[in-house]
Amino acid sequence: MLLLLLLQFSICCLMLGNSEVVTSFENTCPQFFFRETPPNDAIKPANPAQICQLYKNQYRFATLYDRDNHIPIYSAYVYQPGYGKRPDSWMVEPQLIGSNYQKEMATEWMLLNGVGVDQGLLVESQAGLQDYKNLTNFNRGHLNPNGHQPDPDYKAATFTLTNIVPQFMNLNSGKWNNYEQEVMMSRTEGCATTYVIVGVVPGNNYIAGGRVNKPSHIWSATCCEIDNNHRKSWAVIAPNDQNAVELLTLGELEEKLVELYRKEEILLFNSDCPRQ
Repeated sequence: MLLLLLLQFSICCLMLGNSEVVTSFENTCPQFFFRETPPNDAIKPANPAQICQLYKNQYRFATLYDRDNHIPIYSAYVYQPGYGKRPDSWMVEPQLIGSNYQKEMATEWMLLNGVGVDQGLLVESQAGLQDYKNLTNFNRGHLNPNGHQPDPDYKAATFTLTNIVPQFMNLNSGKWNNYEQEVMMSRTEGCATTYVIVGVVPGNNYIAGGRVNKPSHIWSATCCEIDNNHRKSWAVIAPNDQNAVELLTLGELEEKLVELYRKEEILLFNSDCPRQ
């Protein structure tokens, strides 16, 4: 019995990544935001969690999570596409249960059986794999896609359910996929550093018996630094029930989000990033 417990603990440790719920992106993982400036608080949900996604002792990206709707509001990262095998293990975030839990994210099985996390608390705190089973016309959609990451460790870090929303299946495999793969590759030509924020607008519908919000829209904003004196930006938005993506300026996207979120002003990037 002791040997079995030790074996479970050893396997658990090998399967762990790291993720940290923090009080401030600026103080912990600002490198994923242009000029180290996250979006303003206008799109912050009523019950937020700021997650610096740490994997193998290195921060990989940042996520603003909506604890009530059990979805990310946005993930921010640096665009560095690279080759590598698509991961197949999904993880969840123990610190969404409580700050007394470990920083390391892990598979649900490892948390329940290796760490001893209470299943009721886990289910209450966030979306799980069960929530995404038996969906009709929707599937798991990455905000930070593994294809925008440079190596297997960065790609593995994107496979956390805190980086996932219910996405219209035809959009996920269609026009949105084309934007992620083809349009981004073309538009980032000449960029020295490319900052990306991919987010959603929470909708009025849910999956999993009302547990997980189904966003009404998915959007993406990009700020490209060409050199110290030259920058460019662009954005897209997509209704989450159609296979259609609209290309916009950064300023146009912020204006659309003002209407959709019903806020007075939304700033996704530092003002040094051009809006036109």
